[in-house]
Amino acid sequence: MSPTMTPLTYQILLALADAERHGYGIIKEIEHRAGPASAPSTGALYLALQRMSAEGLIQDAPEPPPGSEVDARRRYYRLTLLGRQRAVEESTRLATLVAAARAKNLLTGGAA
Repeated sequence: MSPTMTPLTYQILLALADAERHGYGIIKEIEHRAGPASAPSTGALYLALQRMSAEGLIQDAPEPPPGSEVDARRRYYRLTLLGRQRAVEESTRLATLVAAARAKNLLTGGAA
């Protein structure tokens, strides 16, 4: 099993799991799913994208997705097979932890 990933890495992998997106699109997807307080700064996002690309988790999309606005300044990203595999592994790991929390009545408003 792969080492645990950072929350930002996982959020980016989730954002790219169903569509190719540019940086701003990734930020908006994270905001939509997890709320505005969870959105990374632009600097943090692009550092993470650079690192994830070097690790082989994501890659540049060869061209903008169909139906997207054409803008030569926008760089679109997509998951690699390794990125999808790591997203599945992390999702499974987190699901196991959530199941344990449910079993201990931590998610049902039980006593602390």
